[in-house]
Formats: sequence, structure tokens, C-alpha cells
Amino acid sequence: MVKIKACCGKRDSGQRETPPQSVVPFSREGKWTRSLPLRKRVSLSIAIIAMVNSTQQHGQSNASSEGPLADSLSNPGSSIEEFHTRASVYEWSPETQGIIFSSISYGIILTLIPSGYLAGIFGAKQMLGAGLLISSLLTLFTPLAADFGVALVIVIRTVQGMAQGMAWTGQFTIWTKWAPPLERSKLTSIAGSGAAFGSFIILCVGGLISQALGWPFIFYIFGSIGCVCCLLWFTVIYDDPVHHPCISIREKEHIMSSLAHQSSSPRRSVPIKAMARCLPLWAIFMGFFSHFWLCTIIITYLPTYISSVLHVNIRDSGVLSSLPFIAASSCTILGGQLADFLLSRDLRLITVRKLFSFLGLLLPSLCAVALPFVASSYMTTIILLILIPGTSNLCDSGFIINTLDIAPRYASFLMGLSRGFGLIAGIISSTATGFLISQDSVSGWRNVFFLSAAVNMFGLVFYITFGQAEIQNWAKERPITRL
Repeated sequence: MVKIKACCGKRDSGQRETPPQSVVPFSREGKWTRSLPLRKRVSLSIAIIAMVNSTQQHGQSNASSEGPLADSLSNPGSSIEEFHTRASVYEWSPETQGIIFSSISYGIILTLIPSGYLAGIFGAKQMLGAGLLISSLLTLFTPLAADFGVALVIVIRTVQGMAQGMAWTGQFTIWTKWAPPLERSKLTSIAGSGAAFGSFIILCVGGLISQALGWPFIFYIFGSIGCVCCLLWFTVIYDDPVHHPCISIREKEHIMSSLAHQSSSPRRSVPIKAMARCLPLWAIFMGFFSHFWLCTIIITYLPTYISSVLHVNIRDSGVLSSLPFIAASSCTILGGQLADFLLSRDLRLITVRKLFSFLGLLLPSLCAVALPFVASSYMTTIILLILIPGTSNLCDSGFIINTLDIAPRYASFLMGLSRGFGLIAGIISSTATGFLISQDSVSGWRNVFFLSAAVNMFGLVFYITFGQAEIQNWAKERPITRL
């Protein structure tokens, strides 16, 4: 495996060679790029339980001009417990919560495609780092925004989504320059596990923070951590091994020789028409759409589902909601290791991609369909909720990195476009979930999971039918006709 070194120096809270033997089993670059943005999204998922829990706060559906923080500053003797008990609570209906949850996806869509293309031209480090920094700063200001009303929260979340769109696509430009083809499944899956691990941390700790200090501190603490990590990013990360000051000559030669067949020439045009007629590319898009439909529901609504169906407090809800994501992180890493092992045994690349796509879409669908029928069993419900994101993340070794196989020259741009389809699914699923559960909680959740399974099956059939792993003609190294 390739070693990527760091240079020593009212409130919201992707040609076979023998790699060098001295290697490190993870990538700091990849893990950071996947975990930080998701922390900002999951912060709201756990905090909103307290934010809309009117049983904790009577008569404070809106924050006054002199909120808990202002009172605390004017009265240094006030205790943390007093601050917590006076944290604002808002009258946000399930429909409103669905709009708030989906607003971040609207923002990501606005920057996803242009940032992916620009990252491929100008380099990912600066753009990705800026996106992470902006997102972290906005996390700090989210509680204040909630005091001014739900409209400002939606605006803040939308701008935050724009920043996260910059962060998401840049990482794939890095992988096209750092990851040898036979190690891409392993490296990208290890990096991808950072997203699940970040969700695990914030859900596990978020409930405890909310109960001990008040829900605003979920945003203050994780927003501050994000800002510190951004400083480290700008200091130690490099776009490619050529410019890295600390990488060994042997490792640099290994990476560069393994990527020699890939184009590194500047791209001044993108073959849009050829892409639009490419069924293997549409198969990837449909896979993303289906995968993100269910994943978005789990990421945003899991604490709410556990709280409402299992009837537990915010602390226990946070801890229980974090368990599926540690399983997702483990399955992502194991899936990448297994995928590269199968490739080393001369299994066809497309067979591996379709196998992991099959498992990553079918297994979570089965678990989702079973959930409404086991709601009375506490342990069975928790097991199924753990299996959904865990098995779903097997897709990381399937269609999610398939663009690196069929069009490495345009990997960053196409990953942005692919995620755009996923975000559209996320917007629809978040809004639809809020609407369905507002009508009737029991039948609403059943319809949510049945619909998610149906969408997954559509994406699975489409990808199995049209998915490929060969470099497409329009993505090969040759002059491209301008549109």
C-alpha cells in the first residue's frame, strides 16, 4: 500500500506492480477529507432532538434577545447546569426539520461540479482546505443563527453545503495522483471510513455534550476542532508525490510508475456529449442516487428514529446512534481490503465492482424492510440499524470509485457530478421523510423504509446491467474535439 506522508516541517447547531514493503496502512489526506464535512452535518442530527424537545423548555419556542449565552456572560456565577436548562427550544415541525436537513444538500449541489473541475486544474489542496474552514466557521455560528429564526438557519446550512461541496470533490483529484490502480479500493475505502468514524464520534459524544453542557456546545466544540484540523491540513498536505518534501525516492518512483499510463495533461474541455451518451457512467450515477437515498435518511434521521421509536433520552440516543457508524467504518476498510485481495487473485475488475455494489445495495435494503416489523424488539432494531450503514458502505469498493476505472482523467469532475445525483436523492429523501412521518409516525416510517428499498433495487438493477470498468473511448489520452 502506498504511504502518504505528512510533511515534517432559533439554534442549530479510486498495471500491477509489487509495492514497497515499508508502508503505512492509512492516508491522512483521505481520512481528513471524508470525516470533517460529515461532522458538520451530523452535528444537527443529534442536537435537533434537544432543540425541538419542548418538554425540556416550556414557554421558550423562540430565543429572546438576551439568550442563555448572554445571560451567562453577564452573570459569571451562573452554573453550567443553569445554562443547559435555559438552552432554547424551537417549534420546528417534522416538515420544517426535513427542509433544514435537506438545505445543506442544495448548497453542495451549487459548488459540487464546478469545484470538481477546478480542483482538477488548479489543485485540490487550497480549494479543499478553504471548504473545510468555511464549513467549520459556519458550524460555530449555527446556534446564533437559530436565534434569528429558521430562515437564517436554512441559509447558513445552504452556504455550509456550498463549502462542503468544495471539500468533497477535491479529494478525488488527490487520489488520481496518489493511489496506484491496484491499491485504490484499499486506500479510498480506508479514507472513506473516516466519514463513518467522524459520525460515530459526534453521535457518541454529542448526546453527552448536550446533556452536560447544553446542545449549543455540540456546535462550538466540533466547529473549533474543525478549524484546528484545517490549519493542520494547510500545513502538512500536498497535492501530489512530486512536490512532497518528505516522501522517499523509492515510494515516489513506485507511485509515478504505476500511474504512468494515466493522462496528466491539462484539460481545457470536457466531452459532455460523450459523457451524456455513456451508459456505464449513467450506471454509476444511478448507483449514487440509490445509495445516497437511504444513507441520507440514516445520517440525518437516525437519532430521531431511535428517540421516537425506542423512546430513549438524548444521551442514550446519541450513543446508540453512533454504533452503526463504527460498524460502517469497519466494513468500509474490510471491503476495500477484500476488493484488492480479489483483484490480486485475477478476478475481473468489473466483477469486483458489481459484487460490492450488489452487496452494498441489497443487504441494507433487506434490513430496512425488516425494521418496521421488529420495532417492538429493542435489540433486533439496534442490530438492523447497525447493519444498514455497515453493509451500505461496501459500495465504496463498488460503483463509488468506478469513475477512477472508466475515466481517470476526469475523476474529480465526474465524482462531483456523481455526488450531485446522490445529493438530489438526499434532498428528496430528507424532505419526503419529514412529510411521511408527520402524517403518522408508525406508517410513516414503514413507508420511508419501503420506498428506500425500492429505490436501492432500481439502482442495483441498472448498475448490474450497464456497469463497466474499462476506460471509455472519450476518456483515453488523445485530442478531444471541443463542443
